[in-house]
Amino acid sequence: MASEIQTRVLRKITLRIVPFIMLLYFVAFIDRVNIGFASLTMNKDIGLSPAVYGFGAGIFFWGYFLFEVPSNIILHKIGARIWIARVMITWGIVSAAMAFVQGPTSFYVLRFLLGVAEAGFFPGIILYLSYWFPARQRAAVTALFMAAAPLSTVLGSPISGALLEMDGMLGFKGWQWLFVLEALPAVLLGFVVLGFLTDRPEKAKWLAEDERRWLVETMNVETTSKVATASHSIWRGLADPRVLALSLIYFGTSAGLYTLGVWAPQIIKQFGLSSLQVGFLNALPATAAVIAMILWARHSDRTGERTWHVVWACLIAAVGLAYAGLAAGVVAVLVALTLVNIGISSAKPPLWSMPTLFLSGPAAAAGIATINSIGNLGGFVGPAMIGWIKNQTGSFVGGLYFVAGLLVLSAVLTLLLSRAQPAPVEPVPQSH
Repeated sequence: MASEIQTRVLRKITLRIVPFIMLLYFVAFIDRVNIGFASLTMNKDIGLSPAVYGFGAGIFFWGYFLFEVPSNIILHKIGARIWIARVMITWGIVSAAMAFVQGPTSFYVLRFLLGVAEAGFFPGIILYLSYWFPARQRAAVTALFMAAAPLSTVLGSPISGALLEMDGMLGFKGWQWLFVLEALPAVLLGFVVLGFLTDRPEKAKWLAEDERRWLVETMNVETTSKVATASHSIWRGLADPRVLALSLIYFGTSAGLYTLGVWAPQIIKQFGLSSLQVGFLNALPATAAVIAMILWARHSDRTGERTWHVVWACLIAAVGLAYAGLAAGVVAVLVALTLVNIGISSAKPPLWSMPTLFLSGPAAAAGIATINSIGNLGGFVGPAMIGWIKNQTGSFVGGLYFVAGLLVLSAVLTLLLSRAQPAPVEPVPQSH
């Protein structure tokens, strides 16, 4: 009976919650990295050098860093429905305003404000999933949610490439159309969130009474079982050394992810392709990443193992970045970028399953936000260093090697964390 109701409830909450939050993250990620395609024509139009562009693309994460923890604590207090709606509407407005940048200063200001507006969205969803899904299912569900990032590249790249072809329509540049049209879904979905999202299982009227009771009891038992070992207060969540270690590990993966988002279109375009061709080719590595990420996360859940699933994924991404620096043709670059996409995407779900094993309540809200905010500073360092090194050398090679080194460091730190302070072991269910 318990197994039957578990299967039924997990299916219901997965179908209700996961596709919707995937759609939200899909839109969020497009607005975060569509600058990579805009740069193909925008940089020349408003006079941005590689160094200025790399710094401005990354400054998003300083706004994100400063407002991430307070944003997630507010979400925990007032509920995901209202706060996620606020996040989406404000980031949509700021993203559309990117169409009116005039030069480096306005570019820096709006990218920073976009980070402020979006702060709290990603860790808020990670926290939200911990309210609804038992720990055993969380990596697979997180993988489905996070698959929206590579999916946004798969579908968003050709769309962004096509929007650049609207250059001159009604007197606007193609990159201006790109920013405005890709921002509209965020604002519209912000209002949909208010009517669709349910804050907690206790309020889920779309579950039958017995289903709701089973879910609430299951999640309460899981929370209670962590009382002896888990950190609960906000300050303990912020001060836990495992939080700092996971932040540094996530730093490397973020540097890799946003190197792809910010620079991959330019890396591909250097072989003399049109913006539309770049759009379609940039979608290919991300397609492979979606499949690999889901399979890798399922394997991690099935075995209950997290550490090596993070380590191997980081090393694969590092190899891909190093190879991208050596690649001499379009096919070789696409192979390299495929390795990077697969590694970066596959590392994240098992990594994000770690903090909720030793944090709960307000500590989870603060700890997850801390990991995401510090870790996402890698999204500043990676793109900015590539831009600076390209300015100095005229080549992407040195910057790609630098980011590859950060991913190797992430792999090493993951191993050290597992040996110094092993996370609670998740029991592997016996087959019947």
